[in-house]
Amino acid sequence: MRDGILNVLKNSDRALDIYELQDYLGVSTPEETNELLEELRSLEDEVVLYHTNKDKYMLLENSHLRKGIMRANKKGFGFVEVDNLDDDVYISQDNMNGAIHDDVVLVEITSKMNIDRLEGRILRIIERKITNYVGTITFDEKGVGHIKLDDNKIKLEIEIPKGKAMNAEDGHKVVVHLDKKMNSSGRYEGKVVDIIGHVNDPGVDILSIIYKYNINVDFPDDVKEQLKSIPMEVSEEEMKDRRDLREETIFTIDGDDTKDIDDAISIKILNNGHYQLGVHIADVSYYVREGSALDNEAMERGTSVYLVDRVIPMLPHELSNGICSLNPNVDRLSVSCVMEFDGAGKQLDYEIFPSVIRSRIQMTYKKVNSILEENKVPEGYEDYVEDLKLMAELADILRKAKVKRGYIDFNVDEAKILVDENCVPMDVVLRDRGTGEKLIEDFMIAANECVATHIYFMNLPFIYRIHETPEEDKIRSFLGFVSGLGYHVEGDLKDLRPIAVQKLVKQLEDKPEYKILSSLLLRSMKKAIYSPENLGHYGLASDCYTHFTSPIRRYPDTTVHRLLRTYLFDGHADMQTVHKWEEKLVYVAEHSSERERASVDCEREVEDMKMAEYMEQHIGEEFEGMISSITSFGMFVELDNLIEGLVPLRDMDDFYHFDEEHLTLTGEKTHEKYLIGERIVVKVVRASKEDRTIDFEIVRKVK
Repeated sequence: MRDGILNVLKNSDRALDIYELQDYLGVSTPEETNELLEELRSLEDEVVLYHTNKDKYMLLENSHLRKGIMRANKKGFGFVEVDNLDDDVYISQDNMNGAIHDDVVLVEITSKMNIDRLEGRILRIIERKITNYVGTITFDEKGVGHIKLDDNKIKLEIEIPKGKAMNAEDGHKVVVHLDKKMNSSGRYEGKVVDIIGHVNDPGVDILSIIYKYNINVDFPDDVKEQLKSIPMEVSEEEMKDRRDLREETIFTIDGDDTKDIDDAISIKILNNGHYQLGVHIADVSYYVREGSALDNEAMERGTSVYLVDRVIPMLPHELSNGICSLNPNVDRLSVSCVMEFDGAGKQLDYEIFPSVIRSRIQMTYKKVNSILEENKVPEGYEDYVEDLKLMAELADILRKAKVKRGYIDFNVDEAKILVDENCVPMDVVLRDRGTGEKLIEDFMIAANECVATHIYFMNLPFIYRIHETPEEDKIRSFLGFVSGLGYHVEGDLKDLRPIAVQKLVKQLEDKPEYKILSSLLLRSMKKAIYSPENLGHYGLASDCYTHFTSPIRRYPDTTVHRLLRTYLFDGHADMQTVHKWEEKLVYVAEHSSERERASVDCEREVEDMKMAEYMEQHIGEEFEGMISSITSFGMFVELDNLIEGLVPLRDMDDFYHFDEEHLTLTGEKTHEKYLIGERIVVKVVRASKEDRTIDFEIVRKVK
């Protein structure tokens, strides 16, 4: 019945009433009519159909209504993100209808505010995705608790009755669950479900953000119990049916403080003069068996979360830093991808197999870079210099081959926040990305492509890392903006191949605003996600890509390893196995993408908070930076260490007109004009760790 209803409405150019639907579907008996009405109610509840005021039905996608996610602003208004709409729908404060940040809502598009922006109103809240909130509790004289929410985009008043506060005290950061709505103005009754700690305790600030994103800090008891049965050393029995590579020269390269080591590498020159690259990845799925408590918890977490002073691991430390980690001078189980490349970077042959390795040395990027960039050999690295230089040679070949096919390197800098033992920020610097970092990146990309391509041509269910082609309008809008800055860039707007966008990036490299422009162009791209369907990876210009190389910290990689064992090592590819994975991978891909987004948002919010805390120590000081964005309420300035703050329009020395098309501000009296990419000197006038905000005022333009 459901498929019939959807087919009829899909092929209809107007809304249909119940009688018309009965005719089209051949419904005649009372039983069939009841089934039809039940199905219509169900489809309406699922927001697949729109039931009009005239008692007619149409597909939601054919109506003026859309389903989307509310993204609220702390000023009270918001935007609804709608799939298949290029632009978000603006919702004024008067049209929020009780919706709060992250609600799934039904929005009616009422008008176009201007060429680019749609305006609408919320008709109803379909799903309140967040039911637990983080905030600070205080008590009134009657003993009733009141919650000041951390997220100022959420406009809720929450009261905690006596007996529902878990013995929390004034100033405690708490997690609160909403029980019931008390009135129509946004007042709710709630209960405390967890106490994070006192607001002034070291580390509680970061923990509060972790709890906000539903990131599990502790492992449940059943996981801890399972750990007792996992060996902490590799036995001879476990090495059977694996290729023994312990005598090979294999080593790891990571950051100074890395403890969870996923990948090791090796290299040789073959008799034919070709390169043989080995990428050896920790065999996590051997220890994390499908359906076990460990596996269920890893899937729920989806990823490890890396914050300024801590890592919240996907797997317990006994695995992530212990038996799974490719630590030096110990036997470790791995999955090896050994590839043969010619001098032009073309892959000629490969093998994927279970192995056992013994890493010779745990190298650091810093020391590897001193060899490859300064020709200085640190103590203990003497035996590996030739291998490292050979690796750098191959990495350079592979990178040139990637660039030739269209690989886009946006070259976006990252900030590193240095903190003391109490997690107070001491400095903010740019993160290094030297030859060693690029070398590992190139080798991991090669292995990821190799594994993905192998399974793709077996035509078996798999999980891919995809990055879709950007919208033409987004690129057109970016090019229009660049033209407004006075730059002429050549390119065919219809040509959206990666190589075309790569050429666009190249044309901007010598511009003083390059880093800002590169960042703006990156924002025009779609986000990379996981999918059981291979749609290619646009940014890498790769036809087939997956994540295979980090199973300790990413669940999709663990799944890829599990599939390799199932299909290749154990030879199970029967119809029952195929059907099982076809169904399961849809959820794994969607959930992993969702948890990745939560992790990235959490990391970004912690960084914003710590940057604001750092700038609280520098109020009144002057810094040089570049205008990174211009809005109707002011302009953002990014300092050279990537700290970004706002110059509010209200604090500027004139009434400034905002040109939305060209993103400029022009003074009414002074005619002073500000453009994205201009360098200016600013003074820090306000900074709030609590609100994650930094305000600047303009001192002067940099000539």
